[in-house]
Amino acid sequence: MSPSNSGTLAVPGATIYFEVRGEGPLLLLIGGGNSDAAVYKRMASVLASSHRVVTYDPRGNSRSVLDGPPMDQRVEEHADDAYRLIRHLGGDEPAYVFGSCSGGLIALELTVRHPDRIRLTVAHEPPVLSILPDAGRHLALLDDICQTYLVEGMAPALVKLQALHGGRPAPALPEVHDNTDFFLTHFVRPFTRFVPDLTAIGDVVHKVVWAGGHASRGDLVHRPMLVLAERFGREPELFPGGHVGYARYPADFAERLVEVLATAPGAVERPQGATGGGA
Repeated sequence: MSPSNSGTLAVPGATIYFEVRGEGPLLLLIGGGNSDAAVYKRMASVLASSHRVVTYDPRGNSRSVLDGPPMDQRVEEHADDAYRLIRHLGGDEPAYVFGSCSGGLIALELTVRHPDRIRLTVAHEPPVLSILPDAGRHLALLDDICQTYLVEGMAPALVKLQALHGGRPAPALPEVHDNTDFFLTHFVRPFTRFVPDLTAIGDVVHKVVWAGGHASRGDLVHRPMLVLAERFGREPELFPGGHVGYARYPADFAERLVEVLATAPGAVERPQGATGGGA
């Protein structure tokens, strides 16, 4: 399904490009890393049968241009962008939120800051490496990846990045523009060093679902989610595929997401006949 509406929203320091599909309860999808709205296009088309789905390019990626030169990104600013989108497109309506990888970090910060605007947040493998017992080793690896890019170039850096995905190459994803340079120079370090307020998360944890991929259960990107789920006494929800299962299995992933969203208090029942076949 093509977007029924697309546009831009001016926010402090940037202009955010967004797309809207379908009708129903508002559902904001937040991409991770160097992704833009294109990564959710196929899944959003499926979800549009039951939700008003908003996808967007995070600031600095693709069509969401910064007002000034590139700079290190902050989770707090990205969470504010997401909040402004919800207000702009939904008014006073609270939203469902799904965020994967760094999008999961943004979704958590959004929920902590504006719990009254959130029906339910699904945090899919947020890279909260700081809570792991061996965090220092992994943060040093990410420093090395970023330095390798600056000194040796893209290919050697991406080879080292495979350590986050069980030694496999990071999967190729649909995107409007290649944002890898911005990702490696201004995104990786500040986002992986972000330490969420765990006490504040505890206050809103009834609005949070911890989620991960079936196929990424042995990967580093999966581990922080497990630690968070155990800390807050919640069972994690598993989704089709691995870290980016939403891109490889969009229909199955969408079906699973609708099931999970239906667990929220006051959730809208799933329409009869809605299905999610294979990708």
